[in-house]
This record gives sequence, structure tokens and C-alpha cells, in this order.
Amino acid sequence: MIAALALALATATPGQPVAVEQRRLAAPEARQGVAAGRRSVYAVDNSTVARYDKATGQRLAVWQGDPKRFRHLNSCARHDKALVCAASNYPDLPMANMAIWLDAESLKLIEVRDLPADQGSLTWLDWHKGGWWAGFANYDGRGGAPGRDHRETVIVRFTRGFAPLQTYRFPPAVLARFAPYSTSGGAWGRDGLLYVTGHDRPELYALRLSPGSAVFDHVATIATPTGGQAIDWDPAAPARLWSIDRPTRALVVSTVPKVPQR
Repeated sequence: MIAALALALATATPGQPVAVEQRRLAAPEARQGVAAGRRSVYAVDNSTVARYDKATGQRLAVWQGDPKRFRHLNSCARHDKALVCAASNYPDLPMANMAIWLDAESLKLIEVRDLPADQGSLTWLDWHKGGWWAGFANYDGRGGAPGRDHRETVIVRFTRGFAPLQTYRFPPAVLARFAPYSTSGGAWGRDGLLYVTGHDRPELYALRLSPGSAVFDHVATIATPTGGQAIDWDPAAPARLWSIDRPTRALVVSTVPKVPQR
């Protein structure tokens, strides 16, 4: 943990808030992201999800999807008794997206629903204030649609039944940090801010949505001990964020400092 803190401090700019690593769990499936429940954490790979005991690190259940059907799981989020996952056909074109429901305990497949791909490649879903919020990625190179680049990355708010309600834009400063990739993770904090990650930078971006605005404000950039990919807040400890360390295949939990809201 001391080494991780030293690394985070070394990569942070002067005065930048820093998320401090608390512990990590080995998980071979930790390639795309992580989701968190009160007693379990979930490692997400392209076509696989594994459930681990948060206290012991023991693997408790595994779902292995058909790679031909489930090409690229990007993230998952715990919602009620289900794990809801965002998936796409990245890097294939034309883009195709789906939401996948798994039983949160057994990881048995419950439901698959196709979602629109007109806004981009679905990378994350999060439940907030009675509806779904989704990140749709666009890329400069591989997997990017003709005529689009990372600047077309958006957030879409849906109803419970996934009827689109409104499209929101990222602030230019955050889009610039995504380049040449896009948003990989997103999760609403209990402070009312949306926290997002890019593909590889060891950074967490805190965003605020002002009433009547269609563009999020960039509140803060937090240095993290891991690089990008999908994230999730720990429901048992609101200031703790789970992320993944792809090179070592680990699930990492860090304490995130409180972001001042001006």
C-alpha cells in the first residue's frame, strides 16, 4: 500500500487530490472492470464475470458467456438482486450494444436486451434517481465509426425500461484526457457527483450536472493507483472505490478524498 501511495503521489500534479489504495484481491478475470456488492466483488472480462468474497478473496461463482454472442463486456453494476452489465461488439462495426442481467449470487443469466448503438459503443451503466445512465464511447482509431472521434462520447439518461430521455456531453477538458480512446467507467457517488474514468490514464474525473444543462462540469481530477477501465463504489463504505489493475489482474479498493463542491 505504501508503494501504491508513492506511485499515485508521483503521478499527481501539485495539489491534486489522490485516491489511496487500501487493498487488492487477485482475480484473473480483471481485464475490463469491477462491480461491488456489500459482501462480494465482481471481476469483469470480455465474456466472463466472476464473483469473489470481499473479505477472503475466494472465488464463489463464474459466468462464462459464449464469446461469439458476448463479444466484449465492458462493465457491470449491482442493482437490487442482479448484476447488470454493459456490453458491445467492440471493435466490430457497425456498433452493437446490449445490457445483460445476471443473478448477483449464482451469476446465472437472467435477461439480455439489445440497446441502441446510434450514440456510440456502450461502456457503462449505472442506476441513479429512478433511471439508467449510460456511457457511450466513440474512438479515434480502432473501433471508431466513420465521421466520429472521442469528442462524440456522450452520456444518455434512460427510463427504467431503457427509453432514452436526454443526451449529455462531457466537458472538453475531460474529453481531451480520454483521447484517443473514450470513457470506460462511470458511477454516481453519494455526493451527487458522477465519477468517470478513461481507458488507461490513472485518473478519476468528478463531474457535476447543473440544472438545465446538457454538459457536465468538470469538478476535479483525482489521481488513482490504477489506470482507467470500469469502476464501482463500495456500498458498504461510500468513500471507497473499486477499480482494476490490468497488468497484475487485481481488484483494487481505494479511499477517495472528498471533492469540494463550489
